[in-house]
Amino acid sequence: MALDPFDENILKKAVKLGHVSEKDTQTLREEKRDSNLSAVELILKRGFMSEVQMISFLAEEFKCASINPNHFVPDEQVIRLIAPAFAHKRRVLPISKYNDTMTVAMENPSDLILMDDLKVMTHMKIRPAVTLPKEMTTALQRYYPQEKSLENTKDSERTIQELVRIVEEKKEQSLENEVGILLRQAQETPVIKVANFLLLDAIRRRASDLFVEPWENTMRVRCRVDGLLEEIPAPPKTMGNALVSRFKVMSQLNIAERRIPQDGRFKIKVQDREVDIRVSILPTSFGEKVCLRILDKKAQAHDLDKLGFASREISILQECSRKPHGMILVTGPTGSGKTTTLYSVLQYLDSPDKNITAVEDPVEYEVEGINQVNVREAINLSFPVVLRSILRQDPDVILIGEIRDQITMDIAIKAALTGHLVLSTLHTNDTTGSIVRMLNMGIEPFLITSSVLMISAQRLVRRLCPSCKLPFPADEELINRLTLESKKSYTFYRPAGCAKCRSTGFSGRTVITEILLLTPEVKAVIMKRLPADEIKQLARRQGMNTLRQSGIAKALAGETSLDEVFRVTAGDQELEVG
Repeated sequence: MALDPFDENILKKAVKLGHVSEKDTQTLREEKRDSNLSAVELILKRGFMSEVQMISFLAEEFKCASINPNHFVPDEQVIRLIAPAFAHKRRVLPISKYNDTMTVAMENPSDLILMDDLKVMTHMKIRPAVTLPKEMTTALQRYYPQEKSLENTKDSERTIQELVRIVEEKKEQSLENEVGILLRQAQETPVIKVANFLLLDAIRRRASDLFVEPWENTMRVRCRVDGLLEEIPAPPKTMGNALVSRFKVMSQLNIAERRIPQDGRFKIKVQDREVDIRVSILPTSFGEKVCLRILDKKAQAHDLDKLGFASREISILQECSRKPHGMILVTGPTGSGKTTTLYSVLQYLDSPDKNITAVEDPVEYEVEGINQVNVREAINLSFPVVLRSILRQDPDVILIGEIRDQITMDIAIKAALTGHLVLSTLHTNDTTGSIVRMLNMGIEPFLITSSVLMISAQRLVRRLCPSCKLPFPADEELINRLTLESKKSYTFYRPAGCAKCRSTGFSGRTVITEILLLTPEVKAVIMKRLPADEIKQLARRQGMNTLRQSGIAKALAGETSLDEVFRVTAGDQELEVG
């Protein structure tokens, strides 16, 4: 039997290093014809190298660690990550895992196909460690004992068929019993108290979201405060299913359905106010993950003056929103306050002589005086379907929660061109990126320039705690980095931490924004389909502040820190104004 590429490589390197002579290779080849031993095993068998020499040689050859798997006791959960049949066939053994990397003992770390198979099977990065065949055989027998195969007899077939029949008969009864148990658990006092405590704790922290996440043996509970996640004490894993069922009962969802995502909402009363809770249930590997979006109307003030916009930005928003028709777009990533800004504009416009309709997926804020429609794709109640119906209702102002596709964008532009004021959001990084996005959707430049009034890109930065923020003067290096006037002195502030801000140094958030007005000059470059950078350069020459500039202005005013500005505006490219 000829040596395979792996054996050939080992033999050649052994000869090159002087462990095996050319004459000895003929002997090894002859032995290979009469056995299934590898080149490593043959070299060790003939005594050309000791085990210590061989393992050092292999580790150097493959540039990886060497290991004797019998000197370790892998965790049982790690062992389960690789199927026994695969481990025996490919001669591999998982040793340990850390974060997303798993250390695997193997005889041939150069086998790229094996490495790819392991990545696909475990969904992890693979760190190989070379081992000797004898040690691998002992370890495999220890951790993956091979069971006797079942005989393919009629009796065994009948047994399997009988088991299947019993399972099918009892499946429905078992499901009914399980639902009954979950429903009873969800209504038990301890579960209700835990659910209420988690919600109240999140509201007390002024969190925007609460996450209940199941893991294999534990649960994790986190809440998002001022845009950053904080971990809070979690209930035991045994309470997980009952807790999820409690949230499902509160939001009138199906507690028996655990295979598909579900969405719902409910309200709770905290002291003298109602808080809306939007619920999202997502099936994961270890159970159902719950995301609770907390919409506290008292904490969320729909007032442009209270959101943190500069006076110039407020005047631009108000001036554009008073136009009888056209489109106002607000862009930014999820959680940047786009919907809050648009509802603040609606509150500014709301009056008895305005017919205002909003369509969202889902409706976040329930606002009196505004007709709100919830998109439901399951029954074909999509954005385009709803918008066509809205236009027959003679609206003055239309809010579209998000424009996701060319069809919705086309309807929105036509509405803006036919006497309606349209407010909507796009998921783009900056203002000029929205122009490129619309062009990529297939919207003609003349339609963009005829319909869009302004585009605002925004982010939320954490506001410094007024009780403990510390001032510091800007040195020359910082002034040059921020491209500020070198002859002036500047004072910035950094977080300190006190009892009022829970030692974080921050309390609440404020908005930073860049607003692109479609002036005649900007419209002209859009008609030429010029790149986004050139549009932004022109807008800056006409007085537009970028997100980074808006953030620096907030930092100079003592509202936020420079580190926070840099964190939030990391993708904002500063352009030189020519």
